[in-house]
Amino acid sequence: MAGGGRLYYKHNRLKQLRAFCHAAQEGSISRAAQRLELSQPSVSLQIQALERELGITLFERRGPRIRLTPDGETLYELAQPLVEGVDGLPERFAARHERLQTGRLDIAAGESTTLYILPDLLKQFMARYPGVHVKLHNLIGRDMIAALQHDEVDLAVGSTLDLPEDLSYRAIYTYDLRLILPLGHPLAEKPALTLEDLASGELILPPRHLTTWRLVNLVFQQNNIPYEVRLEVGGWEIIKRYVELGFGIGIASSICLSGEEKLHVRPLPDCFPQRTYGVMLRRGRYLSPQAKRFLEVMAPDIFSGEADLDGQRRQHGASESVFVPRANADPQD
Repeated sequence: MAGGGRLYYKHNRLKQLRAFCHAAQEGSISRAAQRLELSQPSVSLQIQALERELGITLFERRGPRIRLTPDGETLYELAQPLVEGVDGLPERFAARHERLQTGRLDIAAGESTTLYILPDLLKQFMARYPGVHVKLHNLIGRDMIAALQHDEVDLAVGSTLDLPEDLSYRAIYTYDLRLILPLGHPLAEKPALTLEDLASGELILPPRHLTTWRLVNLVFQQNNIPYEVRLEVGGWEIIKRYVELGFGIGIASSICLSGEEKLHVRPLPDCFPQRTYGVMLRRGRYLSPQAKRFLEVMAPDIFSGEADLDGQRRQHGASESVFVPRANADPQD
């Protein structure tokens, strides 16, 4: 029974401390009771229970007025910040929640990321945080890197081969590269494709400064196969359209292929790695609450483990790779 009583008092410790602190501030049990909207006997019992638990006397009583004892002054000094902290929690939470629900988020992204990755992410993010103003900056290459380095954007989504030391990259999405052919093209029915088949002068590729062209160039160089590009054109949608019209054959990321195109789509030889897309940040940059919430929409566990998102190098060195070898690829390739 006695043990149960002590447990009861401990469970009501905050109420006891609140009653004590209000009584100390008011110098009166009755005024503390009015402030707490409790009866005077209830406040008196809470203070008496606290005195019994601690084995001390908290107040000197002089008629209707009360004054703290030395022990009471010590306890008040310790307890008042705790009571104020708990009582002020709803207001502080509301203020912080309001900051999360408003503000601004600047995202840099290239055309493919803006068209194929960001729509679903932004739909989720803007539904959760409708008060956040989002601005998309359509940038690629050096312009994207410069925007990150000069803090003109909070983050960038995409991938690039030329990542300087002051930026970090975290791969989140992985896509295969595919060969796209006009309907009825001879390569559509060939049993096994070779690099020589692709090097016949029919290639339609993105411009040379973009990642995909540089990957294709690297694969042909590593295999010592000369090749020709018939047409360079920017944008996956434009490339798909020109392949449909019979201008040539293209190499495109599966990110842009819906299955509704009037094209024949085939896997590439295994020497072509997979392409990753992810988030790029300036090392050491403070991430706003809005940026953190967006990254959690992208990858809920992005801040766990060895995430390179706090300005520090990951344990094993550099950022993740833009290209990932396929599991069944020949290591010699």
